[in-house]
Amino acid sequence: MASSIYLFMGLAILYAATADAQLSQSFYAKSCPGGVQAVANVVSAAVRSDRRNAAGLLRLHFHDCFVNGCDGSVLLSSTPGNQAEKDAPPNLSLQGFGIIDQAKAAIERTCPGVFSCSDILALAARDAIATIGGPSWSVPLGRRDGTISRASAASSNLPGDGFSFRQLLQNFNSKGLSQSDLIVLSGAHTIGLTHCSKVTPRIYNFRGSASGADPYLNTTYVREKRGVCPNSASSANKFVALDSSKGGQTFDINYFTNVLDHKAIFKSDDALISTSSGLKQVLDLVRSPSSKFFSQFGLAMQKMGRIQVLTGSQGEIRKVCSKKN
Repeated sequence: MASSIYLFMGLAILYAATADAQLSQSFYAKSCPGGVQAVANVVSAAVRSDRRNAAGLLRLHFHDCFVNGCDGSVLLSSTPGNQAEKDAPPNLSLQGFGIIDQAKAAIERTCPGVFSCSDILALAARDAIATIGGPSWSVPLGRRDGTISRASAASSNLPGDGFSFRQLLQNFNSKGLSQSDLIVLSGAHTIGLTHCSKVTPRIYNFRGSASGADPYLNTTYVREKRGVCPNSASSANKFVALDSSKGGQTFDINYFTNVLDHKAIFKSDDALISTSSGLKQVLDLVRSPSSKFFSQFGLAMQKMGRIQVLTGSQGEIRKVCSKKN
């Protein structure tokens, strides 16, 4: 039995290395030379129009890669016989599908049936963050699109906002990502929004708290969030910034300062400094120039973008990102 497990692990590693070797930044240089720029044009226009689109596109790529790998399966729509990933509870608030569709349509006009939706997702995340002044990173291309998308897979593979550090690390390790990747990628919470319904349980209805607030949270932060999110059903779907500094749409290291100051929204954010090694890395990021976080974030995104990619003759190149050919 043990030898079979080691053989399986060895084959999995060999497959991942082989697939990764087939990715290249020049993959479309001959087949669709204007494709990469077409994605950049659509994404930058969308983000300049509404900076909130940056967080939406970044999250879309993350939610794609953590379920069946970076194969564009999060883009597929449900069918009468199958509930797709995008309709799973963790994905109901995903944004950016229309932008991906615009980019795909722009490419299809000049390079039909050549450029994958999964590659568009990877490029869109990079271009979106760069447009708001965040880091940029190289994106090797050549992914192909998956044909399977199940809501149950999304629910079981995506990390929860109430995860402990151990749960987070197990989740990221299962995708081939390290503790360092976990902490650096969590820095994406420096941008984006969530609903008040995610905030109110910790500032009004925390079990065992005389004040109603989680005693772990900074009291000033609690007052601030109560001002944004009233304790009422009518405010449940109101949006609140994950990082309220600078309007909540500036990509910087302030998220890690918030974590240290007990001003983060999710319990999974707090978990990052619940171990000595996690605390050490967060402190190092806060005390270093922002360029260090930017560099590490880009490298972690490159690594995430290679999770279980389909290459060669695997999968397909969708003509429309929301449905199989």
